[in-house]
Amino acid sequence: MSEEKEVFETADEIYFSDEETAGGLELELEEDVRNQFVGLIEARYASAEQSRDFDENRWLTAYHNFRGIYNKNVRFRESEKSKVFVKVTKTKVLAAFGQLVDVIFGTGQFPIGVRETQLPEGIAKYTHMEAGQTGIETSAPPSYEAPESEAGEEELGPYDVGYEGDGQVLGAGSTLTAVKDTLSEAIEEANLEFQEGPSPIPENLERSPAKDAARNMQTLIHDQIEESNGTSELRNALLESALFGTGIVKGPFNYNKTLSSWSTNEDGEREYTPVDVRVPRIEFVSIWDFFPDPSATSIEDCEYIVHRHKMNKSQLRALSRMPFFNKDAIRECLQTGANYVEKDYEHELKDDQRTEDYGSDQFEVLEYWGIMDAEYAREVGMELPDEIDDLDEVQVNAWVSNGKLLRGVVNPFTPYRLPYNAFPYERNPYSFFGIGIAENMDDSQQIMNGHARMAIDNLALAGSLVFDVDESALVGGQSMDIYPGKVFRRQAGMPGQAIHGVKFPNTAQENMMMFDKFRQLADEQTGIPSYSHGQTGVQSMTRTASGMSMLLGAASLNIKTVIKNIDDFLLKPLGEAYYQWNMQFFEGELDIQGDLEIRAMGTNSLMQKEVRSQRLTMFLQTAQNPAIAPFVKISKIVSELAYSLDLDPDEILNDPEEAAIMAQIIGAQNVGQGVGEATGPTGEQSGAMGGAEGAPQQPTELGATGTGGGNIGTGAVPQAGESEFTG
Repeated sequence: MSEEKEVFETADEIYFSDEETAGGLELELEEDVRNQFVGLIEARYASAEQSRDFDENRWLTAYHNFRGIYNKNVRFRESEKSKVFVKVTKTKVLAAFGQLVDVIFGTGQFPIGVRETQLPEGIAKYTHMEAGQTGIETSAPPSYEAPESEAGEEELGPYDVGYEGDGQVLGAGSTLTAVKDTLSEAIEEANLEFQEGPSPIPENLERSPAKDAARNMQTLIHDQIEESNGTSELRNALLESALFGTGIVKGPFNYNKTLSSWSTNEDGEREYTPVDVRVPRIEFVSIWDFFPDPSATSIEDCEYIVHRHKMNKSQLRALSRMPFFNKDAIRECLQTGANYVEKDYEHELKDDQRTEDYGSDQFEVLEYWGIMDAEYAREVGMELPDEIDDLDEVQVNAWVSNGKLLRGVVNPFTPYRLPYNAFPYERNPYSFFGIGIAENMDDSQQIMNGHARMAIDNLALAGSLVFDVDESALVGGQSMDIYPGKVFRRQAGMPGQAIHGVKFPNTAQENMMMFDKFRQLADEQTGIPSYSHGQTGVQSMTRTASGMSMLLGAASLNIKTVIKNIDDFLLKPLGEAYYQWNMQFFEGELDIQGDLEIRAMGTNSLMQKEVRSQRLTMFLQTAQNPAIAPFVKISKIVSELAYSLDLDPDEILNDPEEAAIMAQIIGAQNVGQGVGEATGPTGEQSGAMGGAEGAPQQPTELGATGTGGGNIGTGAVPQAGESEFTG
């Protein structure tokens, strides 16, 4: 699908396209009530920010280890000359990130599946058309014309089906699948009704409405994620998950996308007629800008979430074009001036450690999503239906900057949900934020750095001589510089050696042994062995392919736990959010209405990469047993085997009817080749060796004596002119 991307000032402008379809209810508040509401949001933001101090320190340490930068609070002794930092953490983080990307995106299909429930409600699992229904008219294919009888009536040809006169004619090579597709279109035009339940006769047309709706929904979700560049946003979240322990994905939100379209006018000229469509889009949110409810341990427990934005004047001014944003409040905010103040961690994240305030012309905008008591909502002036009790709650979305309420609406999503998905790399059940690779190997990284510095400083001493000079034995006033050919003048009559060379012991080997030991401990702490990301020096059981396969299989146990976290906290909630968005906002003609459930298939993708294809191949070999073959659906196994090898079954496999036709063709070809090889061409002459021309006769068994069971003869004497004649 071609597209022309709209130019947005900021990625934060992926909200509702117009007020008619945006949903929600705008908050009409009085001035004093509006200020009170803004104060409540800012107080909650301050509480969430204060409770995050410990986590920010963890993330800064992880970031420094990843970048290979010593914290500014680290102090070295005067004797320490080397400041080397061995970036093993970076290698481990990128290896974990690569494994996650390979599992999520390596199969060629996004790991969010949709299927019908076991007992669908509101939609039939199977429907069929009873035999004897007429009124369907199909035309004969151009490749076949039905012959006429002598009386002028059309005779039934070899490809005619149905009853005489109903006009149903099949072309050569037509299969049952093609017939059903053609009949489906004709049935829709004839408005024939289907009966609920499976068809008692296999030849009758049968449908699976629940399964069709699930497949349509799955195809739609995959297309929406790919068309909105969702894979790039998810990669950024996966990187922060491996590095800091938590990744954040926001959405889906409404986004206006322009599709390129060309049409021909009455004069025959090509005109560019772009089409605007509303599609869902997701966005990556940095963990540094995400402030959840301090008392929550997951998104489901959060009463509110604050998303901090850093905007310049153009970006803030562009918000006035978005629905439900108060233009007067934005104008007052611009007139008041910039209010962005850099946090302490932002200074640490700067590579050049700048101390100047470069955010003096930036604005801090807080995006608030959370609940509000219905009683308080009525007090601040919100008009709520009478059936909502004061003990109930409503969800609101508000944007605040410079003490001004820029936007205030009731949560537009049905059902209500917080539009954020936070997934941990390694879950801490007592904290909202997870644990990443860098934090797990922090101690090992520090000790490796220490021993590497000690080894280098020791080599600087052990690699050169240190001289001990007895100046009383030397003539005074001499230069103490030492170079090849240097001559020192001694005092007359002074006994003993005046200059001694001292060589320091080399302890670098012991230091590097400790370095290697803690590198191995880093493998244990992270669950990512060094040989899985390219360590050289293959030894022990890794010398064989089977041994390496066993080690890699054991190493994948840790990543399986991570993938399960991604399934539970990202893929499944994200799939459900896309499903709810499509049910609420999708305007296409695709039939997606049904009793569906979302499946996260990240773990299945990992299993598929490891042994799924091997197991299917083994089962396919077992199914070749004549006693077992009648009970096995061979076509399903072959389809699953193709899918496990990252191949599209719909593109490369025939349906059962086409497979039967191809089997007959291949069988006929094999029979023809076998007959030709057995008989040979007519008139073929025998060769000199008694066989067919060009086919040498097999040698005769000579036996133990080498005579073939006969007597050894002397033979004839060679005559002159023969090759054996020696003269």
